[in-house]
Amino acid sequence: MELLFQVLVAVVIGVVAYFVWQAEKRRREEFGIWAAHNGWSYSHHRDKTIHRRFGFLDRLQKGHSRIGYNLLEGDWQGFPAAAFTFRYKTGSGKNQSTHHFSVALINIERPFPELRVHPENILSRFGQALGFDDIDFESMEFSKAFTVRSRDRKLAFDFCHTGMMEYLLRHRNTAIELEGSTLALFRTRKLSAADLEPMLNHLTGIRGLMPEYLFRD
Repeated sequence: MELLFQVLVAVVIGVVAYFVWQAEKRRREEFGIWAAHNGWSYSHHRDKTIHRRFGFLDRLQKGHSRIGYNLLEGDWQGFPAAAFTFRYKTGSGKNQSTHHFSVALINIERPFPELRVHPENILSRFGQALGFDDIDFESMEFSKAFTVRSRDRKLAFDFCHTGMMEYLLRHRNTAIELEGSTLALFRTRKLSAADLEPMLNHLTGIRGLMPEYLFRD
Protein backbone atom coordinates (compact mmCIF):
# COMPACT_ATOMS: atom_id res chain seq x y z
CA MET A 1 0.00 0.00 0.00
CA GLU A 2 2.83 2.39 0.81
CA LEU A 3 4.41 1.74 -2.60
CA LEU A 4 1.05 2.30 -4.32
CA PHE A 5 0.61 5.59 -2.44
CA GLN A 6 4.09 6.75 -3.51
CA VAL A 7 3.31 5.87 -7.12
CA LEU A 8 0.02 7.80 -6.98
CA VAL A 9 1.76 10.83 -5.49
CA ALA A 10 4.39 10.70 -8.25
CA VAL A 11 1.67 10.47 -10.91
CA VAL A 12 -0.24 13.42 -9.46
CA ILE A 13 2.94 15.51 -9.30
CA GLY A 14 3.73 14.57 -12.90
CA VAL A 15 0.25 15.50 -14.12
CA VAL A 16 0.35 18.86 -12.31
CA ALA A 17 3.83 19.58 -13.70
CA TYR A 18 2.62 18.76 -17.22
CA PHE A 19 -0.32 21.16 -17.03
CA VAL A 20 1.88 23.89 -15.53
CA TRP A 21 4.33 23.40 -18.42
CA GLN A 22 1.52 23.54 -20.97
CA ALA A 23 0.12 26.72 -19.43
CA GLU A 24 3.55 28.38 -19.49
CA LYS A 25 4.08 27.27 -23.09
CA ARG A 26 0.76 28.87 -24.11
CA ARG A 27 1.68 32.02 -22.17
CA ARG A 28 4.97 32.31 -24.07
CA GLU A 29 3.26 31.75 -27.42
CA GLU A 30 0.73 34.48 -26.62
CA PHE A 31 3.51 36.88 -25.60
CA GLY A 32 5.34 36.16 -28.84
CA ILE A 33 2.23 36.85 -30.91
CA TRP A 34 1.49 40.08 -29.02
CA ALA A 35 5.10 41.29 -29.33
CA ALA A 36 5.22 40.58 -33.06
CA HIS A 37 1.90 42.35 -33.62
CA ASN A 38 3.01 45.45 -31.69
CA GLY A 39 6.62 45.60 -32.85
CA TRP A 40 8.04 44.77 -29.42
CA SER A 41 10.92 42.52 -28.42
CA TYR A 42 10.26 39.49 -26.22
CA SER A 43 12.44 37.14 -24.17
CA HIS A 44 11.10 34.36 -21.94
CA HIS A 45 14.46 33.64 -20.28
CA ARG A 46 14.96 34.07 -16.56
CA ASP A 47 17.12 37.16 -16.27
CA LYS A 48 18.83 38.49 -13.13
CA THR A 49 19.79 41.67 -14.99
CA ILE A 50 16.13 42.75 -14.90
CA HIS A 51 16.52 43.31 -11.17
CA ARG A 52 19.70 45.30 -11.73
CA ARG A 53 18.02 47.45 -14.37
CA PHE A 54 14.86 48.17 -12.43
CA GLY A 55 16.00 47.51 -8.87
CA PHE A 56 15.58 51.19 -7.99
CA LEU A 57 11.85 50.42 -7.69
CA ASP A 58 11.04 49.60 -4.06
CA ARG A 59 8.71 46.77 -5.00
CA LEU A 60 11.63 44.92 -6.59
CA GLN A 61 13.63 44.96 -3.35
CA LYS A 62 11.55 42.32 -1.58
CA GLY A 63 12.91 38.95 -0.48
CA HIS A 64 15.86 37.18 -2.10
CA SER A 65 16.66 35.12 -5.22
CA ARG A 66 15.12 37.86 -7.34
CA ILE A 67 14.73 37.33 -11.08
CA GLY A 68 12.56 38.63 -13.89
CA TYR A 69 11.32 36.77 -16.94
CA ASN A 70 8.93 37.08 -19.86
CA LEU A 71 10.40 40.52 -20.58
CA LEU A 72 8.72 42.59 -23.30
CA GLU A 73 10.05 45.96 -24.45
CA GLY A 74 8.87 48.47 -27.00
CA ASP A 75 7.01 51.73 -27.51
CA TRP A 76 3.50 52.45 -26.21
CA GLN A 77 1.68 55.61 -27.27
CA GLY A 78 5.00 57.41 -27.69
CA PHE A 79 6.55 56.23 -24.42
CA PRO A 80 9.40 53.71 -24.08
CA ALA A 81 7.81 50.84 -22.19
CA ALA A 82 8.47 47.41 -20.72
CA ALA A 83 6.61 44.63 -18.93
CA PHE A 84 7.70 41.45 -17.17
CA THR A 85 7.00 38.96 -14.40
CA PHE A 86 9.11 39.33 -11.27
CA ARG A 87 9.83 36.47 -8.90
CA TYR A 88 11.34 36.54 -5.43
CA LYS A 89 11.56 34.19 -2.47
CA THR A 90 11.10 34.63 1.26
CA GLY A 91 12.25 32.40 4.09
CA SER A 92 14.48 29.37 3.67
CA GLY A 93 14.36 25.59 3.76
CA LYS A 94 10.93 24.15 4.47
CA ASN A 95 9.65 27.65 5.25
CA GLN A 96 10.66 29.08 1.88
CA SER A 97 7.93 30.64 -0.26
CA THR A 98 8.00 31.83 -3.86
CA HIS A 99 6.12 34.96 -4.92
CA HIS A 100 5.34 36.42 -8.33
CA PHE A 101 3.95 39.73 -9.52
CA SER A 102 3.68 41.51 -12.82
CA VAL A 103 5.24 44.84 -13.69
CA ALA A 104 4.49 47.27 -16.51
CA LEU A 105 6.29 50.58 -16.83
CA ILE A 106 6.72 53.57 -19.08
CA ASN A 107 9.46 56.19 -19.20
CA ILE A 108 7.99 59.68 -19.02
CA GLU A 109 9.46 63.00 -20.08
CA ARG A 110 11.40 64.03 -16.97
CA PRO A 111 12.60 62.59 -13.65
CA PHE A 112 10.76 63.01 -10.35
CA PRO A 113 11.45 62.19 -6.70
CA GLU A 114 10.08 58.88 -5.50
CA LEU A 115 6.31 58.67 -5.08
CA ARG A 116 4.38 55.52 -4.18
CA VAL A 117 0.62 55.05 -4.30
CA HIS A 118 -0.91 51.70 -3.39
CA PRO A 119 -4.14 50.36 -1.90
CA GLU A 120 -4.51 50.67 1.84
CA ASN A 121 -4.12 47.35 3.65
CA ILE A 122 -3.45 45.94 7.10
CA LEU A 123 0.33 46.27 6.74
CA SER A 124 0.17 49.90 5.66
CA ARG A 125 -2.18 50.70 8.54
CA PHE A 126 0.23 49.00 10.92
CA GLY A 127 3.08 51.05 9.45
CA GLN A 128 1.13 54.24 10.03
CA ALA A 129 0.55 53.22 13.64
CA LEU A 130 4.33 52.87 14.01
CA GLY A 131 4.85 56.35 12.64
CA PHE A 132 5.64 55.70 8.97
CA ASP A 133 4.55 58.68 6.94
CA ASP A 134 1.34 58.36 4.95
CA ILE A 135 0.17 61.55 3.28
CA ASP A 136 -3.49 62.33 3.83
CA PHE A 137 -5.64 64.36 1.48
CA GLU A 138 -8.85 66.37 1.69
CA SER A 139 -10.73 63.40 0.26
CA MET A 140 -11.28 61.06 3.21
CA GLU A 141 -12.46 58.37 0.80
CA PHE A 142 -9.18 58.53 -1.11
CA SER A 143 -7.05 58.65 2.04
CA LYS A 144 -8.80 55.55 3.39
CA ALA A 145 -8.49 53.72 0.06
CA PHE A 146 -4.83 54.49 -0.72
CA THR A 147 -1.49 54.84 1.00
CA VAL A 148 0.59 57.66 -0.54
CA ARG A 149 4.24 58.10 0.41
CA SER A 150 6.86 60.53 -0.83
CA ARG A 151 9.56 62.70 0.70
CA ASP A 152 8.32 65.45 -1.62
CA ARG A 153 4.92 66.32 -0.20
CA LYS A 154 4.34 69.02 -2.81
CA LEU A 155 4.80 66.46 -5.58
CA ALA A 156 2.35 64.14 -3.81
CA PHE A 157 -0.32 66.85 -3.68
CA ASP A 158 0.38 67.97 -7.24
CA PHE A 159 0.12 64.38 -8.45
CA CYS A 160 -2.96 63.44 -6.39
CA HIS A 161 -5.20 66.27 -7.52
CA THR A 162 -8.98 65.91 -7.59
CA GLY A 163 -9.12 64.38 -11.06
CA MET A 164 -6.38 61.85 -10.28
CA MET A 165 -8.02 60.86 -7.01
CA GLU A 166 -11.35 60.33 -8.77
CA TYR A 167 -9.64 58.21 -11.42
CA LEU A 168 -7.78 56.07 -8.88
CA LEU A 169 -10.95 55.55 -6.84
CA ARG A 170 -12.43 54.00 -9.98
CA HIS A 171 -9.38 51.70 -10.10
CA ARG A 172 -8.89 50.79 -6.47
CA ASN A 173 -6.43 47.96 -7.08
CA THR A 174 -3.89 50.40 -8.52
CA ALA A 175 -0.36 50.09 -7.11
CA ILE A 176 2.10 52.45 -8.75
CA GLU A 177 5.55 53.85 -8.16
CA LEU A 178 7.08 56.93 -9.73
CA GLU A 179 10.87 57.05 -9.46
CA GLY A 180 13.09 59.12 -11.71
CA SER A 181 11.48 59.06 -15.14
CA THR A 182 9.91 55.62 -14.59
CA LEU A 183 6.20 55.22 -13.87
CA ALA A 184 5.53 51.59 -12.89
CA LEU A 185 2.36 49.61 -12.25
CA PHE A 186 2.25 46.36 -10.25
CA ARG A 187 -0.22 43.49 -10.06
CA THR A 188 -0.03 40.54 -7.69
CA ARG A 189 -0.01 37.77 -10.29
CA LYS A 190 2.12 36.51 -13.15
CA LEU A 191 1.97 38.64 -16.28
CA SER A 192 -0.20 37.41 -19.14
CA ALA A 193 -0.59 38.72 -22.68
CA ALA A 194 -4.15 39.77 -21.81
CA ASP A 195 -2.75 42.04 -19.06
CA LEU A 196 -0.44 44.03 -21.32
CA GLU A 197 -2.74 46.52 -23.02
CA PRO A 198 -4.89 47.23 -19.93
CA MET A 199 -1.81 47.82 -17.78
CA LEU A 200 -0.04 49.98 -20.36
CA ASN A 201 -3.19 51.99 -21.06
CA HIS A 202 -3.65 52.44 -17.32
CA LEU A 203 -0.14 53.88 -17.10
CA THR A 204 -0.62 56.27 -20.01
CA GLY A 205 -3.97 57.28 -18.52
CA ILE A 206 -2.25 58.17 -15.24
CA ARG A 207 0.46 60.05 -17.12
CA GLY A 208 -2.25 61.96 -19.00
CA LEU A 209 -3.75 63.09 -15.71
CA MET A 210 -0.45 64.43 -14.37
CA PRO A 211 -0.53 68.26 -14.50
CA GLU A 212 1.44 69.58 -17.46
CA TYR A 213 3.11 72.23 -15.29
CA LEU A 214 5.08 69.40 -13.69
CA PHE A 215 6.86 68.92 -17.02
CA ARG A 216 7.80 72.54 -17.62
CA ASP A 217 11.28 73.81 -16.87
